Amino acid sequence: MFRRLARKLGFLSASRHQIPKHRSGAPEERQPLSARLDENLKTLRELFGGSIDLTIREFIVGSRPDLRAALVFLSGLVDKGTIDNQILRPLMVESVLAEKEGRLSPAQAPEQMAAGLITACATKQIDTVGAAAHSIVSGETLLLINGSGKALVVDTRGWRSRNVEEPEAEVVVHGPREGFTEDLHINLAQLRRKLRNPDLTIEVVTLGRQTRTDVAIIYLRKVANPKVVEEVRQRLQQLDIDAALASGYIEEYIEDNSFSPFATVANTERPDVVVAKLLEGRVAIAVNGTPFVLTVPMLMVESFQSPDDYYSRPYYATVVRWVRYAGFAMSVLGPPAYVALTTFHQELIPTPLLISMAVAREGTPFPVVLEALIMGLMFEVLREAGIRLPRPVGQAVSIVGALVIGESAVRAGLIAAPMVIVTAATAIASFTVPAQADAAALLRLSFTVLAGAMGAFGIGIGLMGTLIHLASLRSFGTPYLSPLAPLSTEDLKDVLVRAPWWTMLTRPRAIGWHNPWRQQALQRPAPPDRAEKTDEGSGD
Repeated sequence: MFRRLARKLGFLSASRHQIPKHRSGAPEERQPLSARLDENLKTLRELFGGSIDLTIREFIVGSRPDLRAALVFLSGLVDKGTIDNQILRPLMVESVLAEKEGRLSPAQAPEQMAAGLITACATKQIDTVGAAAHSIVSGETLLLINGSGKALVVDTRGWRSRNVEEPEAEVVVHGPREGFTEDLHINLAQLRRKLRNPDLTIEVVTLGRQTRTDVAIIYLRKVANPKVVEEVRQRLQQLDIDAALASGYIEEYIEDNSFSPFATVANTERPDVVVAKLLEGRVAIAVNGTPFVLTVPMLMVESFQSPDDYYSRPYYATVVRWVRYAGFAMSVLGPPAYVALTTFHQELIPTPLLISMAVAREGTPFPVVLEALIMGLMFEVLREAGIRLPRPVGQAVSIVGALVIGESAVRAGLIAAPMVIVTAATAIASFTVPAQADAAALLRLSFTVLAGAMGAFGIGIGLMGTLIHLASLRSFGTPYLSPLAPLSTEDLKDVLVRAPWWTMLTRPRAIGWHNPWRQQALQRPAPPDRAEKTDEGSGD
């Protein structure tokens, strides 16, 4: 009911504020290039508003004064060595022989230059002003020839980018030490290097009226569900926004339920994680300018899985996964359970512990539920301050702030010592599942209020409502609680436990049903037969 009401209100709001679908400030996409070089240069200068980084290099091809040409590019986005050695030198020096042989004519100059003079790897022809402007701002070099209504675009991109480094937010002990960067081409190359398969398909769409950002749709053609790929393609192509500076801009537009506290679109900085999800049948979305790659569909159980689980022994990985489940439950139910027990259900607390808690709470002015809310708010403030400040200062603020404020509050009698312990344990437990930290904070606040009002009954109502909400969630048509609901016994090998690799024969049923088998059966390692060894020894 609430979802239908929200859609209705959103439709009414959109109908009142209809924005005409045109690209503000962008050139006319279909305006053709002129055959006159001076007119084209004038159009480009006006289009870029006399920007100081717009470079125009006019020259004469070979020794023919009638064959004038010009290179147009943005300094800082191109490799000038490539321009000098692969474009200017061949056209100004090595084209003399082509002149003598009569192989250069103004009308066919772009085709002839691309075929026999320019030595750059990637070239293409365009014939509109919009395409020319897009090529220039993308870091390519535009070659205009007087007398031709077509232009030649040469790939000379050469801007500086960050080196491949280990992601700080996703630290892995035994796995690879490389992460994505802000350069889309470097990110795609990392995926190609790990997944040497011609079925790896990459489609690029351009989003953002002003930013014109390249967004790549990545999937394995024979593994991914074609319906999911088409759904991703449609959701991206229907976006009409000003900017797409990072993957977070796009995530909110393509997720299934924007009012849910749970993320239905996963993101990661690690190429090995993206490759593993592509092999399961998911689709990745990489945005130029950000190191975070989105993957869909997303399941709830993904939040409790770590790359280290698959690089470690399965038995220890299973224990660690149980720790994550327990940590998430503690981060959500720790303060609410403490509030419910001390306010409504004191009979469930052992008598010695209850006496100690009563002595600690003697003289505190606030009720338990208000103490929990205050301490939770202070924890969020300290965490946000530690993240936003420079790293050395942020660590000092987080540690010193927690110690000083907690100790001072207990000594002043404002907060009971057990509440400080519960808050500290909750804070530590919340870091065991970083992917669900935001949702856990909202749930913890809601459950604390319910526990202060109705005790354990309120927590039960909150848990039931959360479970119903999770069961109703979909991520690109895939049930969010899969493989638990609907139940898939084959996929439980990678949920509560991490079974050995040789037992996980199939891809997740809810995602990779299009191509379910990922390995052959009966590959359990075993020592060679002793009898065979004996026979071989006797034969020798």
